Amino acid sequence: MSDENRTGTGLSKDAVQIIRGLIVGELITIAIIGGLWLWLRPRLQIDKGRFSVFGQGTTTTSTSSNSTFETVSNVPAGIFKHGGSTAWAPIRPLLTSSIQLFRPELQLRYVDPPNGSPGSGTGIRMLLDGELDLAESSRPFTAVEQTIAQQRGFSLKERLVAIDGVVVVVNPTLPVSGLTVAQLQQIYQGKITNWKYLGGPDLAIIPFSQPPESADTVLFSGQQLLDNQTLGSNVQYVNSTTEAVRRVSKTPGGVYYAPARGLLPQCTIKPLAIGTNSKQFTSPYREPLIPPNQCPHKRNKLHREAIKNGSYPLSVKLYVISKENKGQQQRIGEAYTKLLLTEQGQKAIEEAGLISVR
Repeated sequence: MSDENRTGTGLSKDAVQIIRGLIVGELITIAIIGGLWLWLRPRLQIDKGRFSVFGQGTTTTSTSSNSTFETVSNVPAGIFKHGGSTAWAPIRPLLTSSIQLFRPELQLRYVDPPNGSPGSGTGIRMLLDGELDLAESSRPFTAVEQTIAQQRGFSLKERLVAIDGVVVVVNPTLPVSGLTVAQLQQIYQGKITNWKYLGGPDLAIIPFSQPPESADTVLFSGQQLLDNQTLGSNVQYVNSTTEAVRRVSKTPGGVYYAPARGLLPQCTIKPLAIGTNSKQFTSPYREPLIPPNQCPHKRNKLHREAIKNGSYPLSVKLYVISKENKGQQQRIGEAYTKLLLTEQGQKAIEEAGLISVR
């Protein structure tokens, strides 16, 4: 190659032009990437506080100092026993595993009652007897239970953490679509004993209920535990919602009430709309009602907005009940409640089918 075709670098002019072209191309590419980044950056909404916790595609956003399990302070270390209401059944596995993942110093152990069936009353009794460190209840404690606690040198504290609807169910063949709250109360008081007085057939009403001492819901006003004298003599007692569902499905005049989470998805019973008066009933499920022949492929969904805003008049509040003036047991009650009231805890409660209080 002749000298006139070479540059001072010893490269040919053609080679220099090729290198210059490559450099220019790289600079243009860098400029384009930089421009795209500047345009996309505000749209990406990068938030280091977001992370998946409760399942694929689910996120919890950190927007406050108390939004996650990790940010709760004064969580005691040790093994703590909890139990009580069956309305808590869908919450416990998710909450326990998630809490222990982020707060391994806190070990929660669910304890079944040594005698009888699980329930709010049973859990509070076990708390009073020192068999539990935390009682999970779907009713407030009663004046009698508080008196027992004070006689034993401590007091009870209740803290609201979630809400659930109370669903009334009947045999699917019963041609009744709704009841008022007053009618439901009169059924369980033994004042209305035949469906013909409620727009139904000439058929005896067979009300089923959990025993008052272990019931998960309180049907009457005053938030006091019902006693056997309050309920009618025709009430038949069952030990669990599972047993109640089985019996109502086989009893044409049967009726039962319990927290929505355990009743609404069932295929062999029919949920009723409830109203404060006979002119307007509200369904606890999102209409239309799923017909039995489509269940379990499709299931009724909770009408969350109606329960939260009170237009559906029957609901149950879920409480953490713990001991006050008892040192470590008071600390675990406070810490457990704080964990459940974080955004992370409330998200778990929503995913379990219940309604958050935040």
